Amino acid sequence: MADGGTVSLDQGTRAVLRYHVEGMDCPSCASKIETAVGRFGGAEDIRVNYHAQVLAFRLDEAATPRSAVEEQIRKLGYGVAPVEPPRVATGEPGAVVDDERASRARQPWWGGTKARLAALIGILTIAGFAASLAIPALDHWAYLPAALVGLVFFGRKAIAAARAGSPFSIEMLMSIATVGAIAIGATSEAAVVVFLFTVGELLENVAAGRARAGIEALGALVPRTALLVENGTAREVPAASLKVGDLVLVRPGDRVSADGEVAEGESEVDESPVTGESVPVPKVEGALVFAGSINASGALQVRVTRPAHDNTIARIIRLVDEAQEAKAPTARFIERFSAIYTPIAVAVAALVAIAPPLVVGADWGTWIYRGLALLLVACPCALVLSTPAAIASGLAVGTRRGLLVKGGGALETIGRIRTVAFDKTGTLTEGRPRVTDLLALSGPERTMLGFAAAVENGSSHPLGRAILDRADADGIPLRPAKDARAIPGKAVEAVVTGKRVSVGSPSFVAEQARLSANAGEVVAGWENQGKTVVIVSVDGVPTGLIAVRDEPRPDAAEGIASLHALGVETVMLTGDNVRTGQAIAGALGLQVKAGLLPEDKLREIGALKAQAPVAMVGDGINDAPALAASSVGIAMGGGTDVALETADAALLNSRVVDVAALVGLSRATLANIHQNVAIALGLKAVFLVTTVLGITGLWPAVLADTGATVLVTLNALRLLGYRFRGLAARG
Repeated sequence: MADGGTVSLDQGTRAVLRYHVEGMDCPSCASKIETAVGRFGGAEDIRVNYHAQVLAFRLDEAATPRSAVEEQIRKLGYGVAPVEPPRVATGEPGAVVDDERASRARQPWWGGTKARLAALIGILTIAGFAASLAIPALDHWAYLPAALVGLVFFGRKAIAAARAGSPFSIEMLMSIATVGAIAIGATSEAAVVVFLFTVGELLENVAAGRARAGIEALGALVPRTALLVENGTAREVPAASLKVGDLVLVRPGDRVSADGEVAEGESEVDESPVTGESVPVPKVEGALVFAGSINASGALQVRVTRPAHDNTIARIIRLVDEAQEAKAPTARFIERFSAIYTPIAVAVAALVAIAPPLVVGADWGTWIYRGLALLLVACPCALVLSTPAAIASGLAVGTRRGLLVKGGGALETIGRIRTVAFDKTGTLTEGRPRVTDLLALSGPERTMLGFAAAVENGSSHPLGRAILDRADADGIPLRPAKDARAIPGKAVEAVVTGKRVSVGSPSFVAEQARLSANAGEVVAGWENQGKTVVIVSVDGVPTGLIAVRDEPRPDAAEGIASLHALGVETVMLTGDNVRTGQAIAGALGLQVKAGLLPEDKLREIGALKAQAPVAMVGDGINDAPALAASSVGIAMGGGTDVALETADAALLNSRVVDVAALVGLSRATLANIHQNVAIALGLKAVFLVTTVLGITGLWPAVLADTGATVLVTLNALRLLGYRFRGLAARG
């Protein structure tokens, strides 16, 4: 493990540090730590992920030693230990598994500090209650131990937070209320207050652990060991030791140990643990496989294409961690609001405590009591938690379904988009031309296709590959060809069984021979459908027509219709010719703008964005500028690394219907956030009135805050059961 959590060095002595912060389970904790670290000279780019309990920042160690930062975090009452970037298990003795997540996940919630503290205060409170019943004269003193234990624990944290720049922390409000209650003789209520507050803190810990569980489980998908094939034999090695180019054996029932390409064998692979795709995917030689997926039937030999620290699982974990570090716009607004709201609430509580006695001579004890209760009502815990809790659940459920969103901001924006712009090739279409139509002008169709395949054998041209794939699918054997030559942009020729055979464009054939009127009409009709037509000629005589087109994905039409049902407009932006673009768009039911260069796509995105939020969906290098310029960029999972890194979200299943699934998930998350804010503010409004009127006191006030926190958390966790509709639900 890197000392101090250093994962890289910037210019000079600026180190990039990552720490696991034990006990950082809520936005309030994260805010205190962020403020404290930000006060050190040389600390910048601070990112706090309370879901993963990770703190990351850059530090100029010439200005501040890392030990000083670590000590300050400990003074705030948190454990701190260095961590490394996400990685999978090595299988070696004592090895760390996925950033130590698995070992932390195994610790039960009742084994932590907060659980032990809650148990201790609970026992002392019950003992106090029993003692007060037995000896009523001891009522005041019987509850004092429970109140003081809580006060010492939270008071120390409150003082440390105040010194570190957070004077209005929740612990400070709780400590003031407890001291005040003890001072006016309400020790029983002081004990109940600290107990309920501790239970609330514990429930936040449990909820945060539940939200982390889905991401932590990803690291366990990759097996610890792999079967490395060397000199024809397989031996067991740690999975993390595999290098690019290694050959590994994956037996039926085994999990794939690394991202790679099938070098030998055929099988079906269950990719649902990684992508959410429920139907096993056939794998043949040359097919890509993901680490963590499950081999179903036949043995496979897989050539490793990515090291363990950069496989699909590790990349997903890393991107989700980064997403949770990035605050959503609503969360940032609520944090700014709370920074103003809390001091004002403290001032109002103080005014309630002292104004009536000073102005109208009311009873000091009564109004100090009400002021303290109002102070507890003012705790912004539930309000601050309302957005990040929902965002965390939304990110987790999306990841489980193969919808990877890189931040709360992107998740919020997706639900507000009014237009989705699609690239064509590889996004709406499969990105691989296929033979769609055959017409023999003379002789059998199989003979004509066999001649074309023989001429195209060995070709890397997409049209040639499409013809070869069709011949292979039809079981047509390849005949030997010789004297092959290419006429650039026009045709390919070769001698097959003594005959000169050419596969060329209609314009090329028109220079050599005349097509019949019927054949010409067929060619024109196919071309109007956006298909590319080639003509097979034998010794100069046209013998057949072959139409090739990059066909729409099977779910493309359903995906477009699903977006329209959500009230989202769609448009296809393509560099292909107008005729092909219109044919594809017409079949799918969306608008089209064709013949666009990358800079043209950028201009179109800008025009759409000026009207309303717009999403761009693409998969290629040429899509990267448009993905970056849109309100939210969405990359197909099978696309280029450039597109995946540029985009704000990725569809790991490469399904068009998942765009609508993303929009639906985002809208559900936004609705959950609004519900949480209403719960938090609504309960506070009710108890504000009842507290001032003297209807409710100290312990109902803290119960209101704790109850609101629990309700907000449970409502956010409800998102984990979100059901996707249509095809996406089967993933």
